Amino acid sequence: MRVCRLTPFLVACVLALSVPASAQMRLVTYASGFTTPVAIAQDPTDPLVQFVAEQGGRIRAIRNGVVQATDFLDLRGKILSGGERGLLGLAFAPDYATSRRFFVDYTDKSGNTVVARYKRSTGSPLVADANSGVAFLWSTGERFIRQPYSNHNGGCLAFGPDGYLYIGMGDGGSGDDPQNNAQNPAQLLGKILRIDVNVLDSDTKGFRIPADNPFAGSSRPEIWAFGLRNPWRFSFDDTSHGGNGALIIADVGQSSWEEVNYEPRGVRGRNYGWPNREGKHAHKSSPGPAFLPLIDPIHEYSHSVGKSITGGYVYRGTNMPDMRGRYFFADFINGRLWSMVITLASNGTATASNVVEHTAALTDGGTSIGNISSFGVDAEGELFVLDYGRGRVLRLAEPPQAPTNLRIIR
Repeated sequence: MRVCRLTPFLVACVLALSVPASAQMRLVTYASGFTTPVAIAQDPTDPLVQFVAEQGGRIRAIRNGVVQATDFLDLRGKILSGGERGLLGLAFAPDYATSRRFFVDYTDKSGNTVVARYKRSTGSPLVADANSGVAFLWSTGERFIRQPYSNHNGGCLAFGPDGYLYIGMGDGGSGDDPQNNAQNPAQLLGKILRIDVNVLDSDTKGFRIPADNPFAGSSRPEIWAFGLRNPWRFSFDDTSHGGNGALIIADVGQSSWEEVNYEPRGVRGRNYGWPNREGKHAHKSSPGPAFLPLIDPIHEYSHSVGKSITGGYVYRGTNMPDMRGRYFFADFINGRLWSMVITLASNGTATASNVVEHTAALTDGGTSIGNISSFGVDAEGELFVLDYGRGRVLRLAEPPQAPTNLRIIR
């Protein structure tokens, strides 16, 4: 018989490996005082600095956990915010140290999507040049992407390991994609777009089309992937921290299913099925898909579990070694948090397994977290979680180590 005694208390002896994964992490406040935060991005030039995008239009800087008094950039005068509209995406160029460029995705005063390039000011690394904005000129001939309805704007921006900017576009809104935008090759809506933003400042378009884009010869050469309803956060498995560069897309469902899609690095031109499929399930039969095959998600959950997925990241940090390599995601409406293992076969096919719920960890100082609007990573690959309703940035971390003065009695 084995008894563990902790002086001065008597405790049960539990092997660490038997503790559920949900009990082996916690959330701690990193910064607070935000209003409806929807995105967080690490400063590529300073590991102590992150930037938080608020849906209303402000981008605010955090340095070493302290929110700076001066906004990095205030776009409130350009933005229509509320519901699913507003400032929705933020990404910093890989060459930010020299180019000073970063990119935003927002809903303009007419309700349309604008993706624009800005530059950091020369005077302060924590203040942007508000006069440097250049809205991209799309293949449609307009400097915005028309949104027929107020919802499903997408908005996620991320640079891939190839150095190109990827842009998530929702299907334009309403229900059942009534205009069939997600399967229409003449529409930028309901797609992932991919562009090369490494152009001169004098380039009036703001980008060029990568030669290997799958539809580079079409009328909408920006398109990378088809068939998405509202990709609310995608990420790349970070190669700089040991990841494989895969693109992982969380797509918000309509009435029944939320889904996670997995795209191995180098695979292009996929059709994820919306609105012909919702998750792995047949949904709308007519009109048919733009092309086949339709790619099923690697994971889905029903609306009895949650109602609006928030995509996260494959964890590649070091502070939670038991979680390394697990993909984290959440549900915005039901306030739940999970992670899962993604396994690749030799042919590149991905499968999800060992889905673990961490919702019990969603308290910080006794305050529970409701709506998780986004995830982020710092310079070391550690995970941030955005608390939309309470305006906080939190870190995922392991719980404090147990005391080591244990005396084993056999």
